[in-house]
Amino acid sequence: MTPRARRALFSIILFFAVCAMLGTMLQRKVGAQSSEDESQIRDNLKQFTNVYALVEQNYAEAITGDKVDTVIYDGAIPGMLRTLDPHSNFYDPKAYAKMREDQRGHYYGVGMVIQQQKNKIYVITPYEGTPSFRAGIRPGDVITAVDGKQVVTEGNNPDSLASSDAVAKALKGPKGTHVQVTMAREGQTKPITFDLVRDEIPHPSVDLKYEIRPGVGYVHLTQFQETTAQEVIDAVNSFGNIKGLVFDLRGNPGGLLSQAVEVCDHLLSKGQTIVSQRGRAYPDQNYTATHGNDGKSFPIVVLVNRNTASAAEIVSGALQDHDRALIVGETTFGKGLVQTVYNLSENTGLALTTYHYYTPSGRLIQRNYSGVSLYDYYYNHAGAQPADKTNQEVKMTDSGRTVYGGGGITPDEKIDSPKANKFEDEVGYQYTFFHFAPHYLANHTVDKDFKVDDAVMNEFKQFLTSMNIPFAEKDINDNADWLKINIKQALLTSQYGQLQGLRAHADWDPEIQKALTFLPEAQALEDNAHKVLAEKAQAHETPQGAAAARP
Repeated sequence: MTPRARRALFSIILFFAVCAMLGTMLQRKVGAQSSEDESQIRDNLKQFTNVYALVEQNYAEAITGDKVDTVIYDGAIPGMLRTLDPHSNFYDPKAYAKMREDQRGHYYGVGMVIQQQKNKIYVITPYEGTPSFRAGIRPGDVITAVDGKQVVTEGNNPDSLASSDAVAKALKGPKGTHVQVTMAREGQTKPITFDLVRDEIPHPSVDLKYEIRPGVGYVHLTQFQETTAQEVIDAVNSFGNIKGLVFDLRGNPGGLLSQAVEVCDHLLSKGQTIVSQRGRAYPDQNYTATHGNDGKSFPIVVLVNRNTASAAEIVSGALQDHDRALIVGETTFGKGLVQTVYNLSENTGLALTTYHYYTPSGRLIQRNYSGVSLYDYYYNHAGAQPADKTNQEVKMTDSGRTVYGGGGITPDEKIDSPKANKFEDEVGYQYTFFHFAPHYLANHTVDKDFKVDDAVMNEFKQFLTSMNIPFAEKDINDNADWLKINIKQALLTSQYGQLQGLRAHADWDPEIQKALTFLPEAQALEDNAHKVLAEKAQAHETPQGAAAARP
């Protein structure tokens, strides 16, 4: 059998494997299928085979190479899944490997984020403590070769590395092995070659934790992976006897349900419900706090936005329903579907919706997606129920506060995210701050207390001109604070590492600063939650005591 035929055969077999899995799920949902149902499935699969054969034989261009994968991976399977819901998804081998790497929270390589911009591969940032960081690689360095193999993103040279994916693959490898990376750096007349020894690269989900005010901790969580719960526990414990916590879940897309449950277990009281799952293919599941917070009490403000989703909404909903935290920010994404990931053949995977999840008060926060385009669902947040008395899903927290389902987690206090103007959009689109940092540091150094003064701003304006970014003096003046903090973050990140840059930005961030002002309200909520728990415990004990006292 020719390679072309083998590839096509595998793709079709894979498609049938996905169909078979979906059929199995359907059979579990509705019981044994009738012979008529089974016959219809066989007929539909036969029709697909016939269609594929006609396309393969008669299409104007040969279906060869990557096109075979595209027809199945990007066409037939995703098209089938999209008729079910927006979140069931198929992972081809590359996407599946990336997903598993993200879930594990580590990989083996040299420890840097890279990105292709136009025809160059840039280092976005080296992770602190990794071989790249220790070697002195900086954001803005351009990768020109790996182990002598040139990086050429234009043309069709089979002996070169032609994309960021190819470069990333070349940089990864077994722990302890060497890789030589050649860089071009602004201000350096000759290329710089680094001999790096690959190592295990941790990729923590808590990317920033520090005491943002005396006695007040700040934790930013990027996603929920296999190490997340322990990272959060370690972060909170590192603050000692804190007086408050700002838990930042903005932009957190979710991840592993088990880790969301463990995070809640550390913050709630023992026995409190965290989340429940209800499906048709598997038994319902209820998750409760089995360990609890050991009586550690401090006010929590959870900061969310429209891109806070899934597992991050499970945490937000559980803490809100039990009055354990004050939720501030914007209404969250509204994803209340749970996907089970199935490993298929040839390192592919299927994430299939198997449950709806419900918050402790019984809210299903999933937005309606029936008749809504994928674009409107993801980018316009279409389908959400209103957070008012017209909402059909009105629930109560433990202390009797009103909360709503059907459209994400509605915050207790609203904080609007700043809306970018046209000038900010253009500056961001051109990666201006990222490129300005190596340009400025080619002739300057900065300390950790660096401030962006008029001289720095003048250099930045000259740089805008060199990048052909139009601006007026009014643009600079109206956006001065935003420009200065982004310049500072980029320079500190390049000079000292990502953590220093992130901390500088958090110290300025208006949403974080506003969230801090709600700590007294969070304290009052926490005090009332303890009162409610005590009253429930007393009510539970009183009938037993009365019965025991009867003669």
